[in-house]
Amino acid sequence: MKTAGKIAVNRLVVIVSLFLVLTGNFSFFRHVIAVYPASLHNIGFLISLFTGLVALIVFLLSLVTFPYTTRPALVLVLLTSSLAAYFMDAYGVVIDHDMVQNVFQTNVEEASELLSFRLILYFLFLGVLPSIYVCAVRIEYGSLKRAIFSKLKAIVISLLIVVVMILSFGRFYTSFIREHKPLRFYTNPTYYIYSLGRYLDERYADHSVTLKPIGEDAHVVAVNGVRKLIILVVGEAARSDHFSLNGYGRDTNPRLEKMNVISFTNAWSSGTSTAVSVPCMFSVYTRGDCNGANEASTWNLLDVLQHAGVNILWRDNNTGSKGVADRVPHQNFRKPANNPVCDTECRDVGMLSGLKKYINGHAHGDILIVLHQMGNHGPAYYRRYPEDFGKWSPVCHSAQLNECSRQDIENGYDNAILYTDYFLSRVIDFLKGESDHFETAMLYLSDHGESLGEHGIYLHGLPYFLSPDAQRHIPFIMWFGGGFPVDSVALKARTGEHVSQDDLFHTVLGMLDVRTRIYDRKLDILSQAGAGK
Repeated sequence: MKTAGKIAVNRLVVIVSLFLVLTGNFSFFRHVIAVYPASLHNIGFLISLFTGLVALIVFLLSLVTFPYTTRPALVLVLLTSSLAAYFMDAYGVVIDHDMVQNVFQTNVEEASELLSFRLILYFLFLGVLPSIYVCAVRIEYGSLKRAIFSKLKAIVISLLIVVVMILSFGRFYTSFIREHKPLRFYTNPTYYIYSLGRYLDERYADHSVTLKPIGEDAHVVAVNGVRKLIILVVGEAARSDHFSLNGYGRDTNPRLEKMNVISFTNAWSSGTSTAVSVPCMFSVYTRGDCNGANEASTWNLLDVLQHAGVNILWRDNNTGSKGVADRVPHQNFRKPANNPVCDTECRDVGMLSGLKKYINGHAHGDILIVLHQMGNHGPAYYRRYPEDFGKWSPVCHSAQLNECSRQDIENGYDNAILYTDYFLSRVIDFLKGESDHFETAMLYLSDHGESLGEHGIYLHGLPYFLSPDAQRHIPFIMWFGGGFPVDSVALKARTGEHVSQDDLFHTVLGMLDVRTRIYDRKLDILSQAGAGK
């Protein structure tokens, strides 16, 4: 490769840092200016913030730019920052710890839905082209003594600039740090580097962690000799306020409205992403104690039920159980080899195929079947339903949602809700067919909600305290067969009360008559309604 001249390593670091702030921090400064408008009163602070961010990035890059590491480090940061800039600009997300976790757990098929022409442009112009320059330029380090002195000078000066900026505008920075903490979540690349460090520390710091059994005293108490069959449907990215069962103006639940279901209108998720919510909802921990490490190192609901003698089956048409079903029978229904209902993609309703055979093959014990939906997985909402369910049109066919009208986005999203309505009705019909042999019930709850463009935010995954209700307010629906011992009148009287994914663990234990010291009656929704035993 022909070199593009020569440059001192510190100067290259400054140039790259300045480039990152100018091109990769549009979302950061957009949010900052919304709080600190570009007036004469604020202009000095805004300039200091720009200067301080450049200096901070110089400091961080100076720590990793040595002979043999400079090019790889700068190229990696440039390429990664171009992608971070795109997702923050296009979807309004932040690259925090949970989002980093989502990235590591995303498969190729899921990631391909996020590809767009604009993403390619970001990657090319903000990542690839400056990386070519970094690879082509001749970097000068000087003698060892001079290189060390130069490196220390860069580190000291950059830190000094940061300190001077903060001290010069102390009143502004006090407000910025204490009252507007979420603003710094948009800094690129500093915040995703911090988040990556947190994730790696949590994921790999302690390899000696062993799985902690809980509920080893769990056992099923026979009540009337009739076996129980429960299907638990875990939805994907469904919003409570887009279910007509909960008052939405569009008739998105025409089938469920005729099936005597119980819909909780004030239900909330434990997180704003699948990787956080799914492990948390199946864990004994409530949202405040869910941190990834706790769930990963402790038996979950399925482990306790299996230990108690309940037959467990997990069927997945999404991106996996996030570790929840690692120790129970589980099946992948994203491929036609298992799922007989596939067109442009494999459909949720295909997960019902072969369930009768499975049930007949388990002649003893209660049965819990978990069906993990593709549901409303974005941004390609238009792919989440067969053509017959395209009730509302036109729909957005772009992964770049901010290029579509809000109405087109909602049309595709609501069509996917309509297909979930159909799928859940099929689950109920299946359970009705088993009601002569089992006490049957269905539970449905989404893993999290979804932003559809409100305030320029799309998809999900914002930090919980920063996220809008749309990402946390979820549908939570129950259906019971005629023989299931539940006080439906009392339960329906409570559908407006606060419930959450924290309640799932203990509610399912109660429904399956599992007795154990870890059971908390206060978190059993049926027991709270006077419906438990």
